[in-house]
Amino acid sequence: MSDAATKRRFRVRDSGLNPACLRACPGCYSAGMPDPTTHRLTWSTAALLVIPPLMWAGNAVVGRLMQGVVPPVTLNFLRWVLAFAIVLPLAGWVLRRGSGLWPHWRRFALLGLLGVGLYNALQYLALKTSTPINVTLVAASTPVWMLLMGRLFFGAAVSRRAAVGALMSLTGVAVVLTRGELDTLASVRLVPGDGWMLLASMVWAWYSWLLVRPPAGGYPPHIRSDWAAFLLGQMVFGLGWSALMTGGEWLLPQPGPDAVISIQWGWPLVAALLYVAIGPSLLAYRCWGAGVARVGPAVAGFFSNLTPLFAAVMSALLLGEAPRLYHAAGFALIVGGILVSSSARRG
Repeated sequence: MSDAATKRRFRVRDSGLNPACLRACPGCYSAGMPDPTTHRLTWSTAALLVIPPLMWAGNAVVGRLMQGVVPPVTLNFLRWVLAFAIVLPLAGWVLRRGSGLWPHWRRFALLGLLGVGLYNALQYLALKTSTPINVTLVAASTPVWMLLMGRLFFGAAVSRRAAVGALMSLTGVAVVLTRGELDTLASVRLVPGDGWMLLASMVWAWYSWLLVRPPAGGYPPHIRSDWAAFLLGQMVFGLGWSALMTGGEWLLPQPGPDAVISIQWGWPLVAALLYVAIGPSLLAYRCWGAGVARVGPAVAGFFSNLTPLFAAVMSALLLGEAPRLYHAAGFALIVGGILVSSSARRG
């Protein structure tokens, strides 16, 4: 391979650190994938890349709608049980003894804890007291936590422009959390959901770094190159973690009005489970992977910023929670910061 081709490959890999890209297709990047940076954005590719943020926004709205119908951690567990059943026929071979998964079980167990067991459980917990607009805007700050975590724990360099972009995004998050009243930041009382979503964003940043900077030896190439196998390898451990958390949710005493928890079985819950298992978990995963393969993660990453916009529209239509001016200001600062940081990485 020529030096030019090698440099192009590493540029694609570096740009793939955008966690928005990794959210839906953690197994899409392999050493042998074609260089997508030479492909132009077409209408068909744009359509592929619009579907995932639409699914992610719907996930936040559905999580809000299901409050009082099913406990949040239980909702996460049921979601992944159904997704596991759907993916199992596609990649059941990875669970066999000689597949190569089990010698690396600790690595997949950690990925399963972060990506399956914790992230969406924390998001659904956040939606008990916060709105889908707030949750998706706070989640949009994940690239900032990627930047900070990469610098502190993975030795990744941070340029001046990247630092400015991080500051802009954090300011945007502060605008959302304070409801536009930054002068009250010192005395602001955050709702629990805001804190849960900040923690979820940090969890996802750690998960994303583990995908691009795995422990010594990495992940088995034949599993990593198969999206269904790589996802199933995480889910089999993630379901174990999620089952433990769900048990704790039901056995441990709950504060306030949640002292008694229950599941209201019915068609609304069935429809919600089908949506979160098929839409955000699988459909978004595949569409994002196909889009990234065509144009690269640097271009595709901008489409993830549509998630808060879609969440605002859905919230207004389905929940009666109209967006406010501070949501627009926070959105502009968060996206502006991500654009500044992205331009620094591309330079």
